[in-house]
Amino acid sequence: MTSLRILVPIKRVIDYAVKPRVNATKTAVVTSGVKMSMNPFDELSIEESVRLRERNKGAVQDILAFSAGPTKAADTLRTAMAMGADRALLVELDENRPKERDLEPLTVAKLLREVVHKEGCNMVICGKQSIDDDSGQTGQMLAGLLGWGQATQAAKVEVQGDEVVVTKEVDGGEEVVRVKLPAVVTTDLRLNEPRYATLPGIMKAKKKPMEKKKLADFNVDFKKRLETLEVVEPPPRQGGGKVDSVDGLISRLKELGAI
Repeated sequence: MTSLRILVPIKRVIDYAVKPRVNATKTAVVTSGVKMSMNPFDELSIEESVRLRERNKGAVQDILAFSAGPTKAADTLRTAMAMGADRALLVELDENRPKERDLEPLTVAKLLREVVHKEGCNMVICGKQSIDDDSGQTGQMLAGLLGWGQATQAAKVEVQGDEVVVTKEVDGGEEVVRVKLPAVVTTDLRLNEPRYATLPGIMKAKKKPMEKKKLADFNVDFKKRLETLEVVEPPPRQGGGKVDSVDGLISRLKELGAI
């Protein structure tokens, strides 16, 4: 089996249990004073990387957790290391500088490409999307930039020799994709159930290495190509109604033009 050096991108986002609020100018979501945590899809990626090591003794040489974000993103990376990542790399962003605030998917993909080349990674496992902007583009863009094969929305991941076999759920059942290493894999919710960071794991994470860099350390074009025109909350859902019989249901559906 090929020796694996796995890169796992991590994003610090508003906790999934918190209801986001739009700011007064309708230009962004309020993040000040809001509970932040690791993107749930990235938790799946860390967990799967650790499980690959547990299932394939000696095959996983290194698990590198990476994040580009504010200084507080270091706490999120420490959680990733407490779950089992070997080390971490944080690219600190100055959120007071417009070009470093809310990096676009293509920019993140270019940044990850640089990390892959510098760290010698041959596998990237990342969440299929982040729950803040739901772009779902970074993994595919990274594979394109690297010229690597890709397998998206993984529900099961196996390494067989120099190949990655990924099972994904589709409308008609399951689809199995076989990709040659090096490869990019994006994770879906049914892939696994992430472990909790235990107290011994948290203590060990404090001693694991975390390297910190700036955007200027990377030869990447960070020019913004997208413009957010307005951010609005979704309209409130209308209340439902009750019917007394099947005939009443059919009549109501006809009134609504549903049938």
